[in-house]
Amino acid sequence: MKPFQYIRPTRLKDAIEAVASNPNARYIAGGTNLIDLMKRGIVSPEKLVDINGLPLKKIEKKTGFLRIGALALNSEVAQHRLVLENHPLLAQALNAGASGQLRNMATVGGNILQRTRCPYFYDPVFPCNKRKPGTGCGALEGINRTHAIFGLSENDPAQSCIAVHPSDFCVALSALDATVLVVGTKGERRIAFGDFHRLPGNSPDLDANLEKDELILAVEIPDAVFTKHVHYLKIRDRASYAFALVSVAAALDLENNRIKAARLALGGVAHKPWRLFEAEKALVGQPVSETTFQKAAELAMPSAKAFAHNAYKLKLVPNAIVQALKSAAALV
Repeated sequence: MKPFQYIRPTRLKDAIEAVASNPNARYIAGGTNLIDLMKRGIVSPEKLVDINGLPLKKIEKKTGFLRIGALALNSEVAQHRLVLENHPLLAQALNAGASGQLRNMATVGGNILQRTRCPYFYDPVFPCNKRKPGTGCGALEGINRTHAIFGLSENDPAQSCIAVHPSDFCVALSALDATVLVVGTKGERRIAFGDFHRLPGNSPDLDANLEKDELILAVEIPDAVFTKHVHYLKIRDRASYAFALVSVAAALDLENNRIKAARLALGGVAHKPWRLFEAEKALVGQPVSETTFQKAAELAMPSAKAFAHNAYKLKLVPNAIVQALKSAAALV
């Protein structure tokens, strides 16, 4: 790890200016991802701007939405009364992620901005367009068991990337139509969560539609009816700390055994949380049944494409969607 400068501003303005004035400066909060990247030489910031002294930890109910500060710890959010009462799907997703020790350090903002755990990204021996654009994608012809089947960019070897986004929390935020509140030198702006993360396209090294100096202030989750029939299903290699092979955030609003509204999003299958809008539409107005859920799951799959080692996801994904919906509807 290369030497770096460390500062801990207590004013938001000072933190933003410190990063804006130095192209090699980075914000740091819990550091549960950034420090790993620094140790492996994937990033080498000249300056770390510690934002833990900023007032960004509050979790509060506002008119029409719940606001969660960017510095709120994952463990605190998962246990908070307002989260459990208004958006239990978020708590389920957070509790499925990482380990207890990491959840006690990791922040909401850091969770949203964490980078892929693709082994080719983490190992400088292999080519990786995300780590160094134009070098190629080691996963395309390598061991790609954990990699993406949706939103792919594999046609141009110089820009290809089939890595997946690792966050569980973000899958639930996607399903619940969250908004990300950010601030930079140009002021504040709100970004719809579905637009916050990027598909690889021609810039696989960019994970989010965020300016370099911009800092996440909070996430805002609109009030919703999904307080009872929700389920976060995470399928992984081991029950303890592991990233998802496939995950599903499912939320239903039910009345007289029919579906009034539905939300579905996938994790472990794309460069960003993967929302299933067509499947959601197909569920509305339908009776609660396994047949209904199977038909919706089929609508999720037409654009999927597998590689040498992850074809199992083509079967696992629809099965996981059905299972998550059955659990949300209390059919199991």
